[in-house]
Amino acid sequence: MAPQLAHALPPLSQAAPEPTIRAELEAGLLAPQAVVSPKYLYDALGSKLFEAICELPEYYPTRTEASIFEAHASSIAATVGQGVTLIDLGAGNCAKAARLFPLLQPRQYVPVDISADFLHEAVASLRQKFPGIAIDAIAQDFSSSLNLPATVSRERRLFFYPGSSLGNFDPDQALQFLRRLRQALQLGEAGGVLLGIDLVKPAAVLDAAYDDALGVTAAFNLNLLNHVNRLLGADFNARHWQHLGFYNAAQQRVEMHLEARRDVIVRWEGGRRTFGQGERIHTENSHKFTPDGIVDLLQRAGFGDCRMWFDPQRWFAVCHARAR
Repeated sequence: MAPQLAHALPPLSQAAPEPTIRAELEAGLLAPQAVVSPKYLYDALGSKLFEAICELPEYYPTRTEASIFEAHASSIAATVGQGVTLIDLGAGNCAKAARLFPLLQPRQYVPVDISADFLHEAVASLRQKFPGIAIDAIAQDFSSSLNLPATVSRERRLFFYPGSSLGNFDPDQALQFLRRLRQALQLGEAGGVLLGIDLVKPAAVLDAAYDDALGVTAAFNLNLLNHVNRLLGADFNARHWQHLGFYNAAQQRVEMHLEARRDVIVRWEGGRRTFGQGERIHTENSHKFTPDGIVDLLQRAGFGDCRMWFDPQRWFAVCHARAR
């Protein structure tokens, strides 16, 4: 339960109308290669499980990204500037953005996340810690469209997208996503993006990061089935499925799947599907980048003046680019 506040939080818009969610899930489950979007990994429990994943020794992205911000704080702050409108996409618990507050001193903070309940809880805590920052939370699925209300200032917008979440998109989708961000920036204004980018590295490192010894990532992936059950009225039994996470070198991406341990029939109102033993549901891709590849992608999306900061192993990069 979120702490009580002296003033009420602004209403959070819904991520998507229920019929849209049902249609999307049903289409994915009935596709020749079954698929469920990774955004459905993040219900309230899924968001907390992801927090736990970020603490695992195998999962290098979060701590490596944090080390870059710490080592290059003054340079990043000088490049980005202060007083921005900080729009945090996939904000989760808002912790990554909150660590930037002393550096960037944003005039407005706009966390955007698909999980309304989790976002509400995080924002309630932030409002108590940072009463001087205007905070406008938005519960929204921004993966296919971005609708910012009029309460979000257009002045010096900075889209913050850490954790290499850009890698969840296929290459063409990533380009379209960045183009939508570019369109949301005022022409002639000093707006831009600040991205966390996971780089190509040895397969063994990537395999371990997405299939940890404790099984937290497996629980995170399997929890998606419980979320789908609630949204679609389906009858998935998580005991009948197992987590798979591995690096696909040909596609330069980590893939996550759920694989049927036995023949199963999954039913929901108006539909059903039989999964044979070993058949999979594709739940996530996490594409890895090269520095030249991300610069090219940003340029094609309408950004320039790209600057990057790296960790000593060059496993990860933080990238800032301005709207052209």
